[in-house]
Amino acid sequence: MKRSLPLAMLLALSLAPTARAANETDYKAAYAAAEAASKEAAGMRNQWTVTVSTLAAAKKAADGGDFDRALAAAKEAEALAKASIFQATSEKEAWKAMEIR
Repeated sequence: MKRSLPLAMLLALSLAPTARAANETDYKAAYAAAEAASKEAAGMRNQWTVTVSTLAAAKKAADGGDFDRALAAAKEAEALAKASIFQATSEKEAWKAMEIR
């Protein structure tokens, strides 16, 4: 037991991602993923307006050279788009449970 705890801590620290500044390549990949998810949500007619404004904030931050903030905003926009997709698909059938029979 005494040996397994330090070994587990060492393993956890070795697998932990290292903190580094985001670069333009990281931002572009995250933005592309967010934009694709946003377009999918728009195709389902369930695109949230906050997703669009978060994508715009990501682009504005990248244009200003702040790729850390741009990357964070792009990842947030992707999460929002995926949440809107989940909402659309889950409510596609859920309304039937609310119907008066």
